[in-house]
Amino acid sequence: MKSQKILNDPVYGFITIPSELIFTIIDHPYFQRLRRIKQLGLTDFVYPGALHTRFHHAIGAMHLMSITLDNLRNKGTEISNQEYESALIAILLHDIGHGPFSHALEYSLLKSIPHEQLSLLIIELFNKELDGKLDLVLRIFKNTYERKFFHQLVSSQLDIDRLDYLQRDCFFTGVSEGTIGADRIIKMMDVKNDQVVIEEKGIYSIENFLSARRLMYWQVYLHKTTVSAEKMLINLIQRAKMLRQAGQSFTITDEFDYFLQNDHTLEDFRQNPEILKKFLEMDDLDIWGAVKLWKRQPDYVLRNISNMFLTRDLFKITLTNDQASQEEIKEMETKTIHKLNIPEEDITYFFSHGTVSNYGYLAKERINILTKKGKVIDVAQAADLPNIKVMSKIVEKHYICKAKSLNSNF
Repeated sequence: MKSQKILNDPVYGFITIPSELIFTIIDHPYFQRLRRIKQLGLTDFVYPGALHTRFHHAIGAMHLMSITLDNLRNKGTEISNQEYESALIAILLHDIGHGPFSHALEYSLLKSIPHEQLSLLIIELFNKELDGKLDLVLRIFKNTYERKFFHQLVSSQLDIDRLDYLQRDCFFTGVSEGTIGADRIIKMMDVKNDQVVIEEKGIYSIENFLSARRLMYWQVYLHKTTVSAEKMLINLIQRAKMLRQAGQSFTITDEFDYFLQNDHTLEDFRQNPEILKKFLEMDDLDIWGAVKLWKRQPDYVLRNISNMFLTRDLFKITLTNDQASQEEIKEMETKTIHKLNIPEEDITYFFSHGTVSNYGYLAKERINILTKKGKVIDVAQAADLPNIKVMSKIVEKHYICKAKSLNSNF
């Protein structure tokens, strides 16, 4: 490598980029784009410090993976240099398929294409450009490599992705309840029968990890204000798509304009790499640039929602345990139509309802505990941990959000 590259990370301190290949990937425009996609989307409307990016998270996850693999080697698990480097690259690129505003626009800017599927296509694109050097990375990512524990470290209920984002999101939001003690969890990790296991003495760290994740979902990821802001953004994009596909043109970036005009399927992305390359030109700035321009749009929906974003005049939201009946929702819609003085067909842009759900632990995707006697058991079966059994229950909350007023008449 030209010189030993080191990054200073606010969460972990100095992180070394361990190989020329990894540096080439980090330096690539596809990866550098992650600097322009915030990790937590619109959450800074609630927690002003939540301005960290997907780039931060990917580098941090790579760092934690290197510590984990070093620890496993010290405990006697044989890991070749190629496996080591490939596992680092797999976690480095696990979120490369995120588009602008990550999860918020995953199902509106694109039509039901999960970011994991795009990540896979982008890794395949990288592999072509790098003459097949990522073959093993792809096998780990797709879980087709015979040593299954590598994939578990990249994607499972106790993966390196979660260990980094919980610590990082906790750090940048200031929500201390999300503190998880990742160092201790990594120290307690081992491999038995090709499965990632946690030594029994680390069981309380796992309980804390699951509890912290559940709390972070309610306090940060599913915070009602964030839900409201995301629904506004989704409604804004849907309106822009409808107008663009009806023939109206906007002053926006070419790539954003392309995805407003076209509804591509995952198969389209697979068949035509040019669509994927267009997608890789987009980031949060495409959307924010459009929002700033749309605040003066003749269309009153685009104009109003854009102004609401820029002035943080968010939809009023209520989150409840009980779901409203269809009659109650219809009555609220009617009241909102009269209050805002808008045509009935436009109510969907200013009124949204739905469900958010959260769980601490999914029993079908086990976290394995290695007992002192060498037996592997599911964490939910471990002694005196009733909390984990409770956390296995999926909790649903129902939301209704609506515009309080319009900035200007249509």
